[in-house]
Amino acid sequence: MSLLYINWDVNPEIVNILGVPIKYYGLLFLSGLVLCFNILKSIYKKEKLSVQAHDALFSYALIGILAGARLGHCIFYDFDYYSQHPLEIFLPIQRGPDGAYHFTGYAGLASHGGGIGLMIMLLIYSRKFKISLMTVLDAIAIVLPLGGVFIRLANLMNSEIIGTPTNVPWAFIFRQVDNLPRHPAQLYEAISYFIIFLLVYLIYKKDIFRIGKGFYFGISILLIFIMRILIEFIKVDQVEFEHGMSLNMGQLLSIPFVLLGLFFIIKSVLEKGKMKTV
Repeated sequence: MSLLYINWDVNPEIVNILGVPIKYYGLLFLSGLVLCFNILKSIYKKEKLSVQAHDALFSYALIGILAGARLGHCIFYDFDYYSQHPLEIFLPIQRGPDGAYHFTGYAGLASHGGGIGLMIMLLIYSRKFKISLMTVLDAIAIVLPLGGVFIRLANLMNSEIIGTPTNVPWAFIFRQVDNLPRHPAQLYEAISYFIIFLLVYLIYKKDIFRIGKGFYFGISILLIFIMRILIEFIKVDQVEFEHGMSLNMGQLLSIPFVLLGLFFIIKSVLEKGKMKTV
């Protein structure tokens, strides 16, 4: 049975140019954003939203996701360290044993923080371009799970966010971590998010719900964070303080998103029902 295990020993660094590493994580992260941005172009066109607003969306989303994800990691998962090294929160460097700072890239991004940062920037964006915030959130929510696919694939290339030991035949042995066969939790999430994307996009293409009522935002974050909660049970704890917790930090932070998603789904369904009875 062990012959079926997948030996995973990928160098997360593609190439190093003059001391600056080009990594799979950054490449996949950017590729996911570009793909989502291009799908959103057709959504904006269908909803008769301005080309100028679409073109500006990429910058707002990138800033919100990166800033939120970075701050989320530093505050939620490693506050003790970063409160003593605030410079490393904002710059892609880390102080080595020799006392000198070295370029490391942003080693540590939290998806919950990225979600919060994105929503804050979308609020600013909606006011700037005079588009309903709910319309923007619904449009973004359609492609949001697809972006999550690329992030989890990036985690796989980094051999991070690994699963607990298992003997299932499709287990991965992350050679850069240890020699134990483990659940490929990153792939579980990536596959789940891709299925969610197909479902939400299909509902949109069939015009079952109109954009701007909150349904797409609700169903997207509800399904994403339900899967996040479930898959966390077979993940290795990300930080030491999570040991012994009934629900880890990722699961606790997911609960408000699940409740928020459920609220918008119920609200949208009730409003749609009222429109039919009028």
